[in-house]
Amino acid sequence: MAWFDWFRRGKQGVEASADPLAAFDGLIESIDRQAAQVRRSAATLLALRGELTRDRDRSQQRSDEIGERLKVAQAQGDARAERTLTGDLADARELFEQAGRALDSANEDATVLLQTAEELARRAHQLRSERLSAHARLSTGRVVSAALQHQTEEFDKVMAVDAARDEVERARALADIYRDESTGRGPR
Repeated sequence: MAWFDWFRRGKQGVEASADPLAAFDGLIESIDRQAAQVRRSAATLLALRGELTRDRDRSQQRSDEIGERLKVAQAQGDARAERTLTGDLADARELFEQAGRALDSANEDATVLLQTAEELARRAHQLRSERLSAHARLSTGRVVSAALQHQTEEFDKVMAVDAARDEVERARALADIYRDESTGRGPR
């Protein structure tokens, strides 16, 4: 019973791999989907990077403007305006630094995504090349198998003829023995 189960599982495995190129196609399709997702993510990061650059530039410009106003307040001796503008300048510089850190992070992430996209494209290219080679080998193997199958069938026919010749020789030898015995000559 165990052998039958093994045979049945083996036969199912053969049916599952009836088209070996389907495995290549499935993996290539999966990699193409991953690459498309990575490209969409990279495009999103590029858009975010543009926004972060504009935010950083606005923060720098605001910082510069507040710095100029602070110089005027200091020159006029306006302590209240100076305190307020000093706080505003600290906030503007903090926003500038945060935007810079976010931009650096987005740049690093974009670099990783671009490297990933390149790697996926390389893998997909290699798989397509390997699939093409596998297709050629599979086609060639099928042609050779068909030709050898025909040759095997011919060999089986030749073996059957040889077996028939042997049988004829045995029958003839047996007939000669019976004939010799019936004529009284005895075995030779």
